[in-house]
Amino acid sequence: MDLGLTDRVYVLTGASRGLGHATARCLVTDGARVVLSARHADTVAAATAGLGGPEHAVGITADLTDPDTPERLVQAAHQHFGRLDGALVSVGGPPPGSAASVDDDQWRHAFETIFLGSVRTVRTVAGALPDGGAIALVLSTSVRDPVPGLGISNGLRPGLAGVAKDVADEYGPRGVRVVGLLPGRIMTDRNRELFAASGDPERARAEAEAGIPLRRIGDPDEFGRVAAFVLSPAASYLTGVTIPVDGGALRGL
Repeated sequence: MDLGLTDRVYVLTGASRGLGHATARCLVTDGARVVLSARHADTVAAATAGLGGPEHAVGITADLTDPDTPERLVQAAHQHFGRLDGALVSVGGPPPGSAASVDDDQWRHAFETIFLGSVRTVRTVAGALPDGGAIALVLSTSVRDPVPGLGISNGLRPGLAGVAKDVADEYGPRGVRVVGLLPGRIMTDRNRELFAASGDPERARAEAEAGIPLRRIGDPDEFGRVAAFVLSPAASYLTGVTIPVDGGALRGL
């Protein structure tokens, strides 16, 4: 199936590695061009070079806590590639800890980055998209089922899912789609860190896999392919929903 991604242009935040980079890789493989952003210049440069350089990908060193970042990304897409068709909004995971044990400074920083930074980016990009544009937010299965030990994620991700639904309603009449993606256990650096923090990574991984019907941790490209489809014209009647990419781990219907 042709996803219709050839020559379409997407901005992706937090995309120098992990799920964002996997999505960028899948988009470029299918003919799209991308503008990547992340906080560290060296990782941004390496990521864009790995995607084929300026003909296929350009990088912006930026932080979502900076109010100017979303507009910079929109402008970069138009300056380098002449158009903008959508965005993947992804931010790093917050520090572990229960909701009751995390202090005010950690909550405040996470809110600025994960919540407000994402909302600002969605708002700015949605306003700049043409009919047929699409935005996907990388959230978490914690939207539907709290994850033990990840209190900040349990608190903020469901709110972002509500924002995504609200924006989908508002921009739907303009032909702009907004979808939330709920990754479960995917083998990114983030999950490696969480396994390592347990003190026994192999046991932690085995326990995690035992709770997944497919009995394995997902590969980043398995998420990236879903995200690329959601952003593509092939998913043109898909909006206002949250889609788990979790190997069947969520038990709700």
